[in-house]
Amino acid sequence: MRSRPQSRHLIRSRAIPATIALGAVVVATMTGPVPAAAVPDTARANPVITWDLNAQTAIWDVAAQQPNEQVRSFAMVNGAVYDALNAIAGAPYQPYLTAPPSSGTESVDAAVASAAHDVLAALFPDQRERLRAQYDAALATIRDGRSKQGGIRIGARAAAAMVTARQDDGAFGDQQWRHGTTPGQWRPTPPLFLSQGAWTGHMRPFLIPRASTFRAPEPPRLTSSAYARDLNEVKEFGSATSTARTQDQTEAAIWWHDRRSASWEIKRQLATTRQLDALQTARFFAMTDLIVADSGVACFSQKDVWSYWRPVTAIQLAGTDGNPRTTADPGWQSLLVTPPFPEYPSGHACGTGARMSLYRHFFGRDDVTFSGSSADSGTTRQFTSFAQALDELIGARVWGGVHFRTADVEGAKIGEEVSRYAIRHHFRPLK
Repeated sequence: MRSRPQSRHLIRSRAIPATIALGAVVVATMTGPVPAAAVPDTARANPVITWDLNAQTAIWDVAAQQPNEQVRSFAMVNGAVYDALNAIAGAPYQPYLTAPPSSGTESVDAAVASAAHDVLAALFPDQRERLRAQYDAALATIRDGRSKQGGIRIGARAAAAMVTARQDDGAFGDQQWRHGTTPGQWRPTPPLFLSQGAWTGHMRPFLIPRASTFRAPEPPRLTSSAYARDLNEVKEFGSATSTARTQDQTEAAIWWHDRRSASWEIKRQLATTRQLDALQTARFFAMTDLIVADSGVACFSQKDVWSYWRPVTAIQLAGTDGNPRTTADPGWQSLLVTPPFPEYPSGHACGTGARMSLYRHFFGRDDVTFSGSSADSGTTRQFTSFAQALDELIGARVWGGVHFRTADVEGAKIGEEVSRYAIRHHFRPLK
């Protein structure tokens, strides 16, 4: 995988009219770009992309939420936006929660702004003044009248339904990870020795029946040859001072650790390059974010089951694992900072497996070219397929020293299972 100096991707999206025209919109999957004749005035921005960027500012830049927290927030925002636009379009797809009454003449821009703003304001009350100013500025660009007021009303109803549905969902609960001192058992890792995020596996999912619906098999036994292969690989390639890891692998490890490039930028880029209109974008974003959120719930549920130690612990204490194929290195440190929760299965692989599986379904093909830039690595990475991206992520978490390869492979499987379930049961075409 070649990389080049960091570049910024300009977002140039399809505009949308006050009402959403059907036609190319009502499809089960997107198999290619929308025909040029179906693309209206491109001088206007896609409001769904605009408010996804606004959500990123609130969720990441200001609130500084952790990845397991971010996915819930994005899912709530884009789930509400989807329900609002789906209602205005006459509900061609299954609503997620609700389809507020609509004449089909309501302003899409107003509906998106209202739905996204109201969810964000509920999530982040400390940001309400900033969010209100952003919201007022968006509404000021829309002509006053019944269409505008109708859009505001539908967006508000969709947001209220989402906020109500997620009350008492178990987020930010007081659950704690199990600590252990027996070989194989997780314990907090350097440099901060924190324990965080145990509530994630106990949160009520958005789409799947329960957190434990999809399960990971038992991780490799400490005395097995598979475990030795895993440990020796990450020991060699994931060390902070590794001489075996290439520069490209180092950049990939850091790039994939940057959720902005690996998650949000690519999602918006695909909506733009595949020329999705507002409803298509809303459905695409909602499917992506709700599925990824549930993959996190499923993954963290399994982390709680297995409570498996991280590579930094395993390598430093390899003399206690009973495996003659491993050797302890008490001073070993990983390239990346190890996350503050158990290792197996990999949460990043769960999310990326879910994401890439959904992308493949939505666009009806795997060989889609995309890229993403990372401020952390200072590079832009390019991919020619969703499978290629997932394969690189599996390696990247090993090269970063934070996961065994088996945890990445099994995590990706969970993510793909969550995606397949959600596609079969939610967001389906009705017309």
